[in-house]
Amino acid sequence: MSNVTAAPKLKTSAMIASFADPGQKTAAAPFGHALAELAERDQRVVGLSADLAKYTDMHIFRDRHPERFFQMGMAEQLLFGAAAGMAEVGLVPFASTYSVFAARRAYDFICLDIAEPNLNVNIVGGLPGLTTGYGPSHQATEDVAIFRGMPNVTIVDPCDSVDIAAAVPQLADHAGPTYLRLLRGQVPTVLDEYDYTFELGKAKVVRPGADVVFVSSGLMTMRALQAAERLAAERVDVAVVHAPTLKPFDEETVLRELDTPRLAVTLENHTVVGGLFETVAGALVRRGVSRRVVPIGLPDAFLDAGALPTLHDRYGLSTDAIIARVLRELRASD
Repeated sequence: MSNVTAAPKLKTSAMIASFADPGQKTAAAPFGHALAELAERDQRVVGLSADLAKYTDMHIFRDRHPERFFQMGMAEQLLFGAAAGMAEVGLVPFASTYSVFAARRAYDFICLDIAEPNLNVNIVGGLPGLTTGYGPSHQATEDVAIFRGMPNVTIVDPCDSVDIAAAVPQLADHAGPTYLRLLRGQVPTVLDEYDYTFELGKAKVVRPGADVVFVSSGLMTMRALQAAERLAAERVDVAVVHAPTLKPFDEETVLRELDTPRLAVTLENHTVVGGLFETVAGALVRRGVSRRVVPIGLPDAFLDAGALPTLHDRYGLSTDAIIARVLRELRASD
């Protein structure tokens, strides 16, 4: 009889998979609750979905404000065309679907119906980056790259439930179109433990550090903070700069932190093509700052399907992978 203990199986629950760690503090459907609460104060707010209300947390809004919810069916172009019409008459629509469908399938409708006339339509994209165990049909690994090239669109990549709750009313107040990379379901609550407040268009230094500086967005800020805590045990002092607004980008704050001798690392839940890393690199070149930046992000490839913990390890997004990469870089520079 073998006495070898089998390793625990890594699980994912298909579309409802969570990137939260076991036992981590979370908040249920923060986007849906924030939108429903905003609608109590602002009668202009309406919600639309393309047959995915349950999977984008829009069902919270739907159940509390059924007269202001519009189910458009599996027709993303119609979803955003209708949202544009609502914005034209003074409403403030939040239109939700999966990021892949907004970025790939409905791009032309968003560009010409929403972005070109600079309408206040809030595009809410579920499953950004590697937040589902399903494969390339649902993994929006290039959505930021796609939307960064569209004029007038503000892009927000929130870290956690704190970011989302604060972002929703600010997106509604913003005059032009916005794109929110939605974290849904049981979303970790992380930033409440730091002296941090979400401010649209601003990056914030969440944690100081003398040896390494992380510039991160989205769920990778959570991982950056976890890695920083554990690296402290290795006597590595890590600063974390959270940049939740990817466009327009807060170059002043980020470059001030990068223009130092510290090891500089970007962390993003997105391909390294066209996302945070290249945004930072472009800003450095424009400002004449000459220095190396290490990118931690997804490869320029169609990714595998599988359990989220397995995939995050495989593609370098896990906390363990971040720590290993930083230690390798520090050893190589000694």
